[in-house]
Amino acid sequence: MNDEEAIAKFLDYLANIKNYSSHTVISYHKDINEFKDFIHQERMAAGLSQIRNNRICKNYISYLSSQNLASTSISRKLSSLRSFYDFLLKNGDVKTNFFDEVEAPKAPKRLPKMIKENEIDMLFSICDQNTPLGLRNYCIIEVLYGCGLRVSELCNLEIKDIDFNEYTILVHGKGSKDRVVIMYEQMADDLRRYISTFRLDLLYLSKDQKNRTVFLNKNGTSLTPRGVRVILNKLIADCGESFHLSPHMLRHSFATALLNRGADLRSVQELLGHENLSTTQIYTHVTFENVKKSYELSHPRAQKKDPKP
Repeated sequence: MNDEEAIAKFLDYLANIKNYSSHTVISYHKDINEFKDFIHQERMAAGLSQIRNNRICKNYISYLSSQNLASTSISRKLSSLRSFYDFLLKNGDVKTNFFDEVEAPKAPKRLPKMIKENEIDMLFSICDQNTPLGLRNYCIIEVLYGCGLRVSELCNLEIKDIDFNEYTILVHGKGSKDRVVIMYEQMADDLRRYISTFRLDLLYLSKDQKNRTVFLNKNGTSLTPRGVRVILNKLIADCGESFHLSPHMLRHSFATALLNRGADLRSVQELLGHENLSTTQIYTHVTFENVKKSYELSHPRAQKKDPKP
């Protein structure tokens, strides 16, 4: 079976057996054709089914990297070729899928997006704490930014999880893993006032009077992650601003604020509920950028000088 027949057979399998969309099938076709052109140009194999080791596969990944393709694009192409050769293997057209032995380049970790402290202050100031929804919104920002909770953790938070005597919150995190985070005194006072007054007003509107989740919507039912995002977007609009803000950005800003003020990485890891320290270490890149800027602005030899005439 020649290359064109093998490709046509695979594409027919994707379209009619796997029911992939035409757009997806076209992407697979393009990825396979690009590899076919590569092996013909390099003359390392007579055809797609004639590969005898993984060297040409590794060379192809290196070639793609040299073209300045994003790691995500390379990973997608690699996935297409793995699927193609899996298909050939199952049909007895090749004896080995050498692309199973090749790893895609690791995607660089993106630095987290954060919100500036003056923007945080602006969000707090726009909340009218004398209204049920205003104080609720104020407390939402306090918990997201002051405790670093994920939005799902915030929505699942129940009154019994808050220990006002110890100034702590029991958080039920990912993978059913619990952790304890710390409240500052003003946050505890605000939450206590909200729960004992305005939350009761909101709960009165609900049919479920036994609902124990802390944060309720305007109908008295539990807030959802989508509802929290809507609240944050409205607060930004009320401020007359248009910048993007997600609940996770407040979590990122929480971690960075702690590290910038001297908190150790292990403590931040515990507060965020990260299983691996490497996940938390991405924030050290952010704080290092701040250190670098301070150095360049402060050290006399680091400051740019006018060139000598």
